[in-house]
Amino acid sequence: MWSLMIHGGAGSMRPGSLDPEMEKAAHDGLGDALDAGEQVLAKGGSAIDAVEAAARAMEEDPAFNAGRGSVLAHDGHVECDAAIMEGAERRAGAVAGLRTTRAPISAARAVMEKSPHVLMGRGGAEEFALEQGLEQVPNTWFVTPERRRQLDELLARGSEAFDAEIKYGTIGAVAVDEAGHVAAATSTGGLTAKRWGRIGDSPLIGAGTYADDRAAAVSATGLGEVFIRAAAAHEVCARMRFCNEDLQSALDAVLAEIGAMGGTGGMIAVAPSGEAAWSFTTPGMYRARCDARGTRQVAMFDSTSER
Repeated sequence: MWSLMIHGGAGSMRPGSLDPEMEKAAHDGLGDALDAGEQVLAKGGSAIDAVEAAARAMEEDPAFNAGRGSVLAHDGHVECDAAIMEGAERRAGAVAGLRTTRAPISAARAVMEKSPHVLMGRGGAEEFALEQGLEQVPNTWFVTPERRRQLDELLARGSEAFDAEIKYGTIGAVAVDEAGHVAAATSTGGLTAKRWGRIGDSPLIGAGTYADDRAAAVSATGLGEVFIRAAAAHEVCARMRFCNEDLQSALDAVLAEIGAMGGTGGMIAVAPSGEAAWSFTTPGMYRARCDARGTRQVAMFDSTSER
């Protein structure tokens, strides 16, 4: 049975805390991304195609911190990271620090399928994406007025300011197809005002992104430095394989461990059986899911709402 789950980031969002128009845009964007992935799976398509389609939809949507609409680095430019992985052979591809490639998740897939490597960064990744015929755009194309405002507001607090009310805007998608193969995709613009070429967990296989047909496909969002230290996405799969934990228990346990290490965030996951689960330790997490049985949910806060 096919199943698809997506997320648009976790963080401090609470009911009534968001501008109504922004909340509606995010809600609608989750629905549109769900549609993009569902169209692939409902026609018998592969999990890897479905997660790429869902992630691309969110990269194109300025409501999310990935692709167009990514947060700005300290000096005002955008840098995008992305990763994709399929569970049958555990092939993976990732990119970090992209500034001009319009579709970071498609660049990650090109690394997986068209190169002998797993992770490419910055100028080299951009050169490879260009060689693969992926569309290039000016860095200003990614920038939105709202993201510029957020950067200006944060920098006004001082050079060492950190956004205490942060929303980890990473986007992600996980899916299992009719053949029982799983896949995961994750894409992000990172943290507002990031410096020194900072890279989080999203493009690191086993940290923010992982897929294994023997266990699950996982995509994470949260304080990347702690998710890296916990090898979070792989740890979920390891708990399932070696400790016989169910999907929900494994997610909850890993997030509890991350909490003990000082981190917060969330994860989504699907298993080859079609089981799907999410877990988060922040006030809210943009998330949605659908499956072959007709389940369809779009939720943003603690309570679950249906679209």
